[in-house]
Amino acid sequence: MKKPRVHAPLIESPFLSTDEAAAYLRISVRALEHFRINGGGPRYRKHGNKVVYPLENLNAWSKKREYEHTGGAGK
Repeated sequence: MKKPRVHAPLIESPFLSTDEAAAYLRISVRALEHFRINGGGPRYRKHGNKVVYPLENLNAWSKKREYEHTGGAGK
């Protein structure tokens, strides 16, 4: 199965598409879609009918998942 290619944005923007956000976080697009439905993922915005992720929200979400050892995971 071929991986979708993520293209560089035409303009510099603090908002990433779902594909770009998934690539940035190194998770699947499906995982982000799952989070949007069930919660627990990064905060997103709707611009018209487009879902966009502010870069600061992706970094904040990732920061909450920072651990020093495996015993801290899931707490």
